[in-house]
Amino acid sequence: MTTHNIQAKGADLFAKDEGTGPTLVFSHCLGLDHRIWDGVIAQLPNYRCVRYDLRGHGQSDVPDGPYSMGTLISDAEAICDTLDLRDVVFVGLSVGGLVAQGLAVKRLDIVRGMTLIASAAKHGQPEPWHARAKTVRDGGMPAIIPEMLERWNARDDSAKLEDGLTRAHAEGFAATCEAIAGTDFYTPTSGLRLPTLGLCGNLDKSTPPDLVRETTDLVPGSQFHLIRGAGHIAPVTHANDIAARLLEFLSSIGHV
Repeated sequence: MTTHNIQAKGADLFAKDEGTGPTLVFSHCLGLDHRIWDGVIAQLPNYRCVRYDLRGHGQSDVPDGPYSMGTLISDAEAICDTLDLRDVVFVGLSVGGLVAQGLAVKRLDIVRGMTLIASAAKHGQPEPWHARAKTVRDGGMPAIIPEMLERWNARDDSAKLEDGLTRAHAEGFAATCEAIAGTDFYTPTSGLRLPTLGLCGNLDKSTPPDLVRETTDLVPGSQFHLIRGAGHIAPVTHANDIAARLLEFLSSIGHV
């Protein structure tokens, strides 16, 4: 296992690179960091797994916002170019799935397939995201955590996720909310032609299954599966199910 500090425009990004084999790149959700993938990656011994912290999150730099989705996509591009990653399957949770879609549109030389977990081409209307950004800038992370846990609907794992949100950078969280607010990928994602897997917990209140299915269906030939009993952060709460579905998908597209 190797760690990297990778220079992107306006920020140094933390990345972790482990294993050998066909490459997978993992991008996490709003408010948490690369560690959400621990339980999934532990079940992928025959792959090179690269995961990183979004700007404003974890061990990456926290420049002042607002951020744009284009910047978050360029960050993923910088990770892949610096580590010379090509023909990867990009796995994104929530905002990480937006990054996956944008990078696939921009750089098909990098992305040969994508897995969208609890993600959509558009995550609601802009106003609630701007309101969340203001709430966090005014009151810090404690002001937003109850709403996030309710939307994530993680149930028995709420304490673990609350701990992660408590450690989050308020400005990074707010600035990423602003990036999500300005993003609508329905048209570009509908033009993609690459292997795509959509996954969603049936209890997810943040990105309900029908929304995730709608986005997945934009890509012809895509696959979609529900994760029973899971909310929004299924890679943490249902790592076994996510890993099993991911391995089936990787085998079906020959990424082995």
